[in-house]
Amino acid sequence: MALHPPQDASKFIFAPSGSSTNAQAEQYTKGSLARAQLAASPLTQFHAWFAHAQARAVHQPETVCLSTAALPSGRVTSRYVYLKELDARGFVIYSNWGTSRKARDVASNPRAALAFWWPELERQVRVEGPVERLAPAESQVYFDTRIRGSRLGAWASRQSAVLDARDQLDGWVDEVEKRFEGQEQIPVPEFWGGLRIIPERVEFWQGRESRLHDRFEYVKEGEEWKIQRLSP
Repeated sequence: MALHPPQDASKFIFAPSGSSTNAQAEQYTKGSLARAQLAASPLTQFHAWFAHAQARAVHQPETVCLSTAALPSGRVTSRYVYLKELDARGFVIYSNWGTSRKARDVASNPRAALAFWWPELERQVRVEGPVERLAPAESQVYFDTRIRGSRLGAWASRQSAVLDARDQLDGWVDEVEKRFEGQEQIPVPEFWGGLRIIPERVEFWQGRESRLHDRFEYVKEGEEWKIQRLSP
């Protein structure tokens, strides 16, 4: 990665580029996006883009940044998770909703934002909206697809709790392994499960040269979706 020499010694990084041979920021030239290419529903459009990302061997296209905010402080936190389901109501991720920081955020402010970035296609998708927990029976269906170690781990981990040492976590795992020894059918923990982000606003972004990107935003108006082009 090429770096411009910083004019201010207090700057650790200044104007990095993506190439060791080019001191300028890389240009996006892999595609364009026009209004005529968009489906009437953002869920249909996302499904099409996701399938294209899979076909083009984008690395783990289900990886998504989930952002939440606590009230009344307004402090925002972000983390990477995996999109596990897309249905007619929205985007579903799975996590711990008992001890994690996002659990506390959602309890005070039941809204979230998602951001997908697919560099191989120079595309991103942004989603905003309210959230809802999936019923335990729905979460159990996905939970059953996880390897045994991950199912036990969901029971064992007090996500985001401070650990004295790794041995403490290993001890919790040992306790859970003994609890479910010889038991293949493991119930989903009551504090763990799916969270659906119900989209109210979805943006599809295609990189273009000179940072003059193509951006289209879907905004929910009643039962319909309004589509509008945004300035880059």
